[in-house]
Amino acid sequence: MGLLDRDLEHGGVFITKFDDLVNWARLSSLWPMGFGLACCAIEMMSTYASGYDLDRFGVIPRPSPRQSDIMLVAGTVTFKMADRIKRLYEQMPEPRYVISMGSCSNCGGPYWEHGYHVVKGVDRIIPVDVYVPGCPPRPEALIGGILKLQDKIRKETIVNKPLAIEKFL
Repeated sequence: MGLLDRDLEHGGVFITKFDDLVNWARLSSLWPMGFGLACCAIEMMSTYASGYDLDRFGVIPRPSPRQSDIMLVAGTVTFKMADRIKRLYEQMPEPRYVISMGSCSNCGGPYWEHGYHVVKGVDRIIPVDVYVPGCPPRPEALIGGILKLQDKIRKETIVNKPLAIEKFL
């Protein structure tokens, strides 16, 4: 029996801020769209496998940008793929987040200096919320990045938007 069940079982009242409730719901159901471009994608896929079990964090991968709230960019970003990454990012609903995974995605890796085709970091195309370092980063590092993103979501405040009920008052 959890703490919430024990408190509500005896007729207790659970009080919280609306921002905290919404942020808890959002950080407990993250749906990333995996965008694997190179060797980091293998580590990303192994993180989704049963050995690391991201389901316990509420992370369920989605194949469509319209169902995702996180874009997980894993691997070398080339200029040819930059337009596609931006297009997929713009198709994602708000609020949306980006995790950049690996040295190539973070800063171009070892390829940007000697290649004319590599973007020096995905942050030059779309805004990045969390960087996961490594070449390629271990699954534990990606889980750490997801936990960092959950901390960021936990601290966000909801913009003061009028509710539909307020229009009729």
